[in-house]
Amino acid sequence: MLLGAATAMAATISGCRGSGDSSQGDPQAGDAAAPAGNQEIGVYSGRHYNTDKELYKEFTRRTGIKVNLLEGKDDALIERVNSEGANTPADLLVLVDAARLDKANRMGLYQPTRSEALDRDVPANLRDSQGRWFGLTRRVRVAVVNPKVADPASIRTYADLASPALKGKLCLRNSKSVYNQSLVADQMIQRGEPATGDWVRGMVANTTQPFFTSDTPLARAVAKGDCGVGVVNTYYVARMLSGTNGAEDKALASQLVVVFPDPAHVNISGAGVTRHARNPEAARQLLAFLASPSGGKGYAEANHEYPLQGYGNNAVLKGFGTFRSDGVSAEQMGARNKAAVDLMQANGWK
Repeated sequence: MLLGAATAMAATISGCRGSGDSSQGDPQAGDAAAPAGNQEIGVYSGRHYNTDKELYKEFTRRTGIKVNLLEGKDDALIERVNSEGANTPADLLVLVDAARLDKANRMGLYQPTRSEALDRDVPANLRDSQGRWFGLTRRVRVAVVNPKVADPASIRTYADLASPALKGKLCLRNSKSVYNQSLVADQMIQRGEPATGDWVRGMVANTTQPFFTSDTPLARAVAKGDCGVGVVNTYYVARMLSGTNGAEDKALASQLVVVFPDPAHVNISGAGVTRHARNPEAARQLLAFLASPSGGKGYAEANHEYPLQGYGNNAVLKGFGTFRSDGVSAEQMGARNKAAVDLMQANGWK
């Protein structure tokens, strides 16, 4: 289905493409950007939320630039842009997780983008130092605790997940999870490889369940008492609590306590203008809009994520409390992905 949708999209875009107009400003909140005539841009996105589509429509309303959207799995989109080469209809490539952004960047799929708005709205540690990709939302990897099985107060840092006190009580997602890979890369940057290896071995020794393949089943297992503690992204629990996943998941999530390790590992979803973009200026405008306080607010709320700065107004996330980011560069995390995977495998995190 992905291939067919992309082929149709390519035909649509190639049949109606305008040139970028560098005189147009970034479509921030309240801006009255001039209509862009018949311009169109292609967006390949690893995100798949209806509210994202509404933001693209708002961008079109403000600028007159039509957005042709193709959604799919991140790795499939990366491979597609790479195989399409100079013929790609994608002007903007949106991906989830620093490791995937780094992968696309190393494959030469992004081009440098310069924008005062992006420099202003995207913190330096959440964007590529050469301006090839920029963070759009933040997601935090936290501990979820069933207080009937484990004491939430016993977890203050990620190091506590390896404490012998959690023997037989810890559940983890498998090492194929890019979210866990980035967490390990984050710890390697802060603590070095030997200490991080010890930490991984300690966590593996605390697990009795098979490694999970997704965060949601893991959170359910903790809520049911099959585990005392699990490691998940906050938005998985927020989805459950919001009722998005149904009444049963909402009830299960109410049994969980979300614990932010201090400091907390923060990852991102992000995007960049593709190397062979046919309308790079329009793509830059959309990127700046999505990173802006107005556009970014909606982009984050679409998946119960945090905006680039502050905590937003999501009622469920507010219930989790605040956190202190460890400030590790997303660019550095992405670059350490392979080393993190190797370390996980070498220390038993399968």
